[in-house]
Amino acid sequence: MDDLERELRDLSTWLETPDAPDVTARVRAQLTGPVRPRRRWRYYLAAALVALLVAVLPPGRAAIADAVAGLLRFAGVTISTSPAPTLPTGTPSPLPSQRTVALDEAQRQVRFPIRLPASLGPPEQVLVADADDNGAYRVATLLYRGGALRVDAFDGLLDAAFLKQASGPGVQWVQVHGDFAVWIDGPHQLTYVDRAGEVRVETARLAASTLIWQEAGVCYRLEGDVTKETAVEIAESLR
Repeated sequence: MDDLERELRDLSTWLETPDAPDVTARVRAQLTGPVRPRRRWRYYLAAALVALLVAVLPPGRAAIADAVAGLLRFAGVTISTSPAPTLPTGTPSPLPSQRTVALDEAQRQVRFPIRLPASLGPPEQVLVADADDNGAYRVATLLYRGGALRVDAFDGLLDAAFLKQASGPGVQWVQVHGDFAVWIDGPHQLTYVDRAGEVRVETARLAASTLIWQEAGVCYRLEGDVTKETAVEIAESLR
């Protein structure tokens, strides 16, 4: 741990963060205040930051790379930075109990508000998936551009819903409305984790660049062939 601490302190000599906001007071207040269930994900930030630093460390920083498992949990999504296995052949299966519904019906069948990105307008198609025993669905998906651009929303109080395996650099912190978010730049393997915690291998597919963030206890992932700046703009337009 002494070596790891020295390596982390050394980062200040070469890691540049221009125009970075001062979040010291906010972090201190969150760490010393009462634990709120809807913000449990914030307590992963320390470990997550170390995992993300591995992606940008120069070769000489092997001590830190060896000290972390390369696993990041953030906003209902688990990201593995180890090399992804070969994708299964064939067409991936849809999410469990997935069905197409009207937007108003989808809102009645999930336990969180479905917000629309104003910059995209009404979705071309709405999906719900992974129902519980009472018929309440865990995931709502908004599809745009013929399905090439999608926004998944799911209850942030549940465990991880998506498993991403991203090899190489390209995982980085960004901000949505001044709060933490994660950007994965480039294709990566995506697998669904059902509400029982089982990894649904049959759903595995190659996903496009993705932005992941959380607001008011709801987790979001925006996936498509868009730039990081465009993805953040879309995320901040949710109404």
